[in-house]
Amino acid sequence: MSSDHHQNILTDLHQLAASESRLLLSELMAGEGRDQLVFSLDDLSVDLTRQPVTPASLSALLQLADSAGLRQNIDDMMAGRPVNLTENRPAIHCQLRSPEYRKTEAFTALCAFVDQLRGQGQIKHVVNIGIGGSDLGPAMVYRALTAYQSGPAVHFVGNIDPSDLNDVLALCQPETTLFIITSKTFTTAETMANAALARHWLQAAGCSVSDHMAGVTAAPERARDWGLDAGRIFAFAEGVGGRYSLWSSVGLAVMLGVGTDPFRQLLDGAHAMDNHFATADFARNIPVLLGLLRVWHRSFLGRPSYGLMPYDQRLGRLPAWAQQLEMESNGKSVDRQGGPLALGSGPLIWGEPGTNGQHSFFQWLHQGTDIVPVDILVPRRPSGLDQLASSDQLEAARASHRTLAINAVAQAEALALGAANTDQPHRHFAGNRPSVLISWDQTTPYALGRLLALYEHITVVSGFIWGLNSFDQWGVELGKQMASQLSQDSSGDGFSRAARAFLATLDEQG
Repeated sequence: MSSDHHQNILTDLHQLAASESRLLLSELMAGEGRDQLVFSLDDLSVDLTRQPVTPASLSALLQLADSAGLRQNIDDMMAGRPVNLTENRPAIHCQLRSPEYRKTEAFTALCAFVDQLRGQGQIKHVVNIGIGGSDLGPAMVYRALTAYQSGPAVHFVGNIDPSDLNDVLALCQPETTLFIITSKTFTTAETMANAALARHWLQAAGCSVSDHMAGVTAAPERARDWGLDAGRIFAFAEGVGGRYSLWSSVGLAVMLGVGTDPFRQLLDGAHAMDNHFATADFARNIPVLLGLLRVWHRSFLGRPSYGLMPYDQRLGRLPAWAQQLEMESNGKSVDRQGGPLALGSGPLIWGEPGTNGQHSFFQWLHQGTDIVPVDILVPRRPSGLDQLASSDQLEAARASHRTLAINAVAQAEALALGAANTDQPHRHFAGNRPSVLISWDQTTPYALGRLLALYEHITVVSGFIWGLNSFDQWGVELGKQMASQLSQDSSGDGFSRAARAFLATLDEQG
């Protein structure tokens, strides 16, 4: 479509945002046919009835998707064509979820290693050393699948702060510990520093690096040069971005902790969402609709913050994972051709589990001066109750979960509808705070995989609409370069007086 047509759609959306921002969610929710904004995929339900959209604005957003070439972009990504233009790479994370991938030599070797190590029973602790996508995704999944943990205890070390590693080492014995060094380039400063400390720890105890270390990387030759056994290096492709990589061999630590079958189920769930994303009409396509709503809130309603509130304690790290996913992907200010973006992009993503969040920042959500859209996520039934010893315990746990789920929907209603109180202004709730209520049966590996793929697709949809590259991350480089310069030249030449004074203090205090 022509640039004039695209600009006309943007103009229409700005005008709709100005007029519809005066509408009340309470009135929209009571409108005829509002239940058509509840979408489902198997047991997954996505309720958009509390969103500030009308048929007119939703139609305009779908026109924007067509005008931005969203269908072609999705097809290009799913087909493995280059969509990361600054690095001339495809984004092939969806291929890792396909049944075809599980027939590959790489996946077969990964599963064989996991089955052998779990079968031997010698390793009691697995320590994944990685940062960013090499840490957040696997750590989040491992915690989410607590009910499925059946192997060695798995720990995740990301920070270069030595206390991060030392606190984990205090729980381990060298003879029964396996370290997984996870780095796409095998040059990541924090990861390699921690890997060196772990290697010293093993060697001091007389343990062989080849027996107690494995590597996950897109640069296997560097891992070999560093000293890892070639048979314990599990490579993944350059086209797998770090924040999209938990489906690859980056998931090795998760596999060791829960087994290969639950990991396959995780992939199955993600693949189901991939199929829906690739084939469903945009008007019924859950990731597309949610991605368009990201754009609607950020770019047209002027809301630069977006909350994720999982009402599932084991999904406690989901907001941190989604934070990296969306903010590293879409925290950009130039388009794929290098020009300035036409719209504001990349909201701040944040959140905490419910009901804990209700006792910290929900006050701000309900009565603060800013309107912040949120996703409220909740399984309708609890998981992992098999270990409860008595029927009384089981019933009590089910009752607690019912209370949890009721709180989730109650918050969605309270945010949207509010409660008027003119006599006591401090008790007045204006309402009109939008949310998406996302629910599913239980947090199984399949359900988790489907949910994570949903958020990946939301991210790329909004990125494609904004016209930016969701698959590079040049913004992380400058700070790393400066840290490297300061490490090599502690005089601080070329840096500010404040930086030089800080370095001098560090040197004085040893």
